[in-house]
Amino acid sequence: MSRPSPDHHTQAAPEAPAAPSGRPRLSIPGSGLAKGLAVTLRTMTRKTVTQQYPDAQPELPPRTRGVIGLFEENCTVCMLCARECPDWCIYIDSHKETVPPAAPGGRERSRNVLDRFAIDFSLCMYCGICIEVCPFDALFWSPEFEYAETDIHELTHERDKLREWMWTVPAPPALDPAAEEPKEIAAARKTAEKLAAAARPEPAGPRPTEPEGGDA
Repeated sequence: MSRPSPDHHTQAAPEAPAAPSGRPRLSIPGSGLAKGLAVTLRTMTRKTVTQQYPDAQPELPPRTRGVIGLFEENCTVCMLCARECPDWCIYIDSHKETVPPAAPGGRERSRNVLDRFAIDFSLCMYCGICIEVCPFDALFWSPEFEYAETDIHELTHERDKLREWMWTVPAPPALDPAAEEPKEIAAARKTAEKLAAAARPEPAGPRPTEPEGGDA
């Protein structure tokens, strides 16, 4: 009876993966460390891009959401911003006053007078919904962001503080010269041109001349 060969029950060792050329790929010890050091050396020779804040102020985009400014003269206390705020971080108090009639025999009117307008920036998530829903343009984004406080209660800005932020609001961007004229402006311009044409006196035509020599 013949005996089995010694390699009959042994499993062959896996071969090294072949390179694209068909040769086995060889790994050089320390190649990963050398690649990492090469990346470090390349980075060390590049110019730094770190801004040295606060010595160098950052260049903020024009639509940066820093803090909200209040233009109090445009606020009618409609409470729309406070109702639409998802964080309920806007606090508004007001009272009603009676306005005398503008003309004799007219009726008295009542209007809302703003007593308090505050925003708690420790709760605000800077979504901008209050600015978008304001129908009278009383709220604006300011790019100012340096209002950190050591006490969280100091992050509730009252209307006097919000009024100060209003003066840091950048001017709106210029209109695109290639854009179409707004419909309201076009209608107003056409109406003004019609009124100006109607008020312009008609030019006097030449008078008809009588034939010389009288009647035949």
